[in-house]
Amino acid sequence: MTDKIFKPYDIRGVYGVDFNEKDFFKIIKSVITYIKSFLKKEKITLAFGYDIRLSSPPLVSQAKRAIIDQGVIGVDIGLTTTPSFYFASLRYGYDGGMMITASHNPKEHNGVKMVIRDGHKLIKIGAGSGIEKIKEIFFSESFSTSTNDGRIIENKSVIRNEVEEALSKINQKSLKKFKVVTDTANGMAILYLREFFNRIKVEPVMMFAELDGNFPNHEGNPLKFENLRWLQQRVIQEKADFGIAPDADGDRVFFVDEKGEIIPATIITCLIAKKILEKKPNETIVVDIRYTRNVTNLVKSLNAKLSLTKVGHAFISKKLDEVNGIFAGESSGHFFFRDTGFAESSISVIAYIFEILSQAKKPLSKLWRQYYTSFESGETNFKLEKNITGKEVMEKLAVEFSDGQINWLDGLSVDYPNWRFNLRASNTEPLIRLNVEADNHQIMREKTSLLKNKIISLGGEIE
Repeated sequence: MTDKIFKPYDIRGVYGVDFNEKDFFKIIKSVITYIKSFLKKEKITLAFGYDIRLSSPPLVSQAKRAIIDQGVIGVDIGLTTTPSFYFASLRYGYDGGMMITASHNPKEHNGVKMVIRDGHKLIKIGAGSGIEKIKEIFFSESFSTSTNDGRIIENKSVIRNEVEEALSKINQKSLKKFKVVTDTANGMAILYLREFFNRIKVEPVMMFAELDGNFPNHEGNPLKFENLRWLQQRVIQEKADFGIAPDADGDRVFFVDEKGEIIPATIITCLIAKKILEKKPNETIVVDIRYTRNVTNLVKSLNAKLSLTKVGHAFISKKLDEVNGIFAGESSGHFFFRDTGFAESSISVIAYIFEILSQAKKPLSKLWRQYYTSFESGETNFKLEKNITGKEVMEKLAVEFSDGQINWLDGLSVDYPNWRFNLRASNTEPLIRLNVEADNHQIMREKTSLLKNKIISLGGEIE
């Protein structure tokens, strides 16, 4: 088995190539061993869920074997979303858990996301928070003692309770009846959307709503905007009020307005942050380093506090906890709440958008543009020639743009009064990623073109 499956955010790879069933049995034993060691207790209860991927059944079987081998009470929450798994781990007081998924990756991939519950928060196991130790346990086979007296129980109430909690955050009586198109890409988010729609007045149009591990219609990754074209077309065709596009495991969500335009994730962050800060002023909002200006402008206007974080769901959850922030938004469509243990809750985001739009007295296209004070380029990915590294490219650009405000929090960020950029290495692919934002569209386009040409001249090739 290759060690490259131990990622900064989780354990993930191509099933049958990067790892197999025997490897997965040992992976889960390693995870359990680490959680026992972290909690300093032998008898623990762990939730586990899984997505619809074709490789999930054999991996679930191996996870159950490992749970019984290690003397753990395993709570099977069934086919589910990643946020529902987080909700279960926190809500029912389990010691932590494991979600068998490869998130938005193509169908050949699978893996596991892991958490430990620490009181009223969840610790995501990732880089700097346990993944290195799990890798060490795996390769040294230093597992905790096999007792073979574990057992499997079930909890079938998770999604119902999760949706109830999301609805409790908003004024349900204020909700208008909207026509809404959803594209769940044959992934797991249809589970919480169906439950949600059963509880409110809504006219839903559900695209690709059948669970199918082949993902036959398109990849479940809404950050690749080409995957949203079916949703955009259908929203216009149906004359719907807006569209919703979660990713394959339901922990990210994007929206399109009634004109079929994709709403930047930072603007969704602004809309929800404003709603939360109206009720709870002076709180801290967290945003990742890729795009910061729209959220910064909103937070400053409300005299609240802002904290910047590295990219990646495990890093953002950790930062939100460190600053005791109330809400965080990531440019890739992950949204986090303090009251969900600093984990994602896409259904809470959806509930807030229903409430915000119900009270806005204007269409979503007019509402969101009020907060679009900084124009964003969208991400450009570059492959590099073998003889040059991302670090070398960033260091050369740091010298060239040394008249700006330099930040090395995650890659290279350079801020100027009317524009900024971030260039960082991907944590999941051999690429460097460029994001640019500016006061107006012309500056954004000019600076994006300038940086693209410079990166190409330094050995980059646009993917």
